[in-house]
Amino acid sequence: MANRYLQDNFAPVRDELTATDLVVTGEIPSHLDGRYLRIGPNPLADPGQDYHWFLGDGMVHGVRIGDGRAQWYRNRWVRSGAVADALGEPRRGTPGPNDFAANTNVIEHAGRTLALVEAGSPPYELTHDLDTVGPCDFDGTLRGGYTAHPHEDPDTGELHAISYSWTRGNRLDYSVLDTDGRVRRTVDVEVTGSPMVHDFALTEHYVVVYDLPVTFDVARVTRTMPRAARLPARIALSRVIGRNPLPEPVIAGIARRGSSSASGPAVFPYSWNPDYPARIGLLPREGDGREVRWFEIEPCYVFHTLNAFEDGDDVVIDVVRHERMFATDLNGPNEGDPTLARFTLDTSSGKVREDRFDERGQEFPRYDERRTGRRHRYGYTVGFADATLGDTVLKHDVAAGHTTERRLGAGREASEFCFVPSAADSAEDDGVLMGYVHDRASGLSDLVMLDAGTLEDVARVHLPGRVPVGFHGNWAPTD
Repeated sequence: MANRYLQDNFAPVRDELTATDLVVTGEIPSHLDGRYLRIGPNPLADPGQDYHWFLGDGMVHGVRIGDGRAQWYRNRWVRSGAVADALGEPRRGTPGPNDFAANTNVIEHAGRTLALVEAGSPPYELTHDLDTVGPCDFDGTLRGGYTAHPHEDPDTGELHAISYSWTRGNRLDYSVLDTDGRVRRTVDVEVTGSPMVHDFALTEHYVVVYDLPVTFDVARVTRTMPRAARLPARIALSRVIGRNPLPEPVIAGIARRGSSSASGPAVFPYSWNPDYPARIGLLPREGDGREVRWFEIEPCYVFHTLNAFEDGDDVVIDVVRHERMFATDLNGPNEGDPTLARFTLDTSSGKVREDRFDERGQEFPRYDERRTGRRHRYGYTVGFADATLGDTVLKHDVAAGHTTERRLGAGREASEFCFVPSAADSAEDDGVLMGYVHDRASGLSDLVMLDAGTLEDVARVHLPGRVPVGFHGNWAPTD
């Protein structure tokens, strides 16, 4: 059967484009000055029908906005060592043993444009025009890989992260990146085994950590090895998962022999583990790993947090909740429609309450990030059904318990929308939402801007090509 993640708008694009003075329908707000950047998997070579969507080489798509105009559009592959080799180009920087063409998020911090991925691979730094500079270790202060989902404290400007890698056994890294772009603090957090930890959350006093039952699968990693090598490799990898890590170069070598190809890993090494506990931890922001307090929850998986905040003795966490993940479909997130849910952790009693806020299928939650770690009222998601994004944008008023739905039109496929405020002191929903929208009829995509208050059209920037279904995007203001 054909792999759905290589078809329709999941299919990779083959050309890197540069276009200037783009056509706009509507009117771009004059105060917008910066770049909208978004990244996603885009395999350079044919990955085969066993391809997992999360493993494609990263390609970043960007639109430069200023003076009420869309000044340029560019799309560029992230030049990891393997991608540069395949393109016949010199390698950028010095790729390490866990090198990967970052494909999951793209942000601006401390003057750097960074393409991010998780699971032990380093970020890649890009130029303003989206060309690759090389791997970034934050001036030598990064220990191992980073995360796809850092969160900035709006008061300090520091970037907080939870990083994981199966090479670290049952330890996560909590790190704080200062405003100069250097890691000033790293804390080990012990978890049950070796889980996939895609996101986390911040509150005023806590780091919210997920320890959920999608875990490293030794059998999957070693299945393509020669039969005689499988058992020794499984024993060695099980030692990593079981709290007695081998030297990292040894681990990386085993993984490469068992699960890699010229364009990146061939086997996605995580799957649903029904025997693994599901829990949420609260780590004091200035504490150490021994101070985490764990709260048991019903089995589920969380890719993305909307936001979290403290309410007296309660810690409130709004998330998109999946019943399970990578249990029957090992090529992408296709285990039923995820819903918007709220976990309330009572720090006095140790109890957890779970409420389902909206039962419609949805993903990619975003909010006004000036509210990170503080009580929020609004959140935005995109409709998600049968593992595919549709034409629906949802605005949730979590205070009033009300949701507004906007349909973008038949044949249109939305991606994640990020919120950009009208001004530094504007109201929580006073601004625009930005995201790429694909039109199946034309085969092209637009950068769409919606009024965050009403979800009505503000402007559409018409692009010269297609932006495939991807992951995360952000507004990078010029200042």
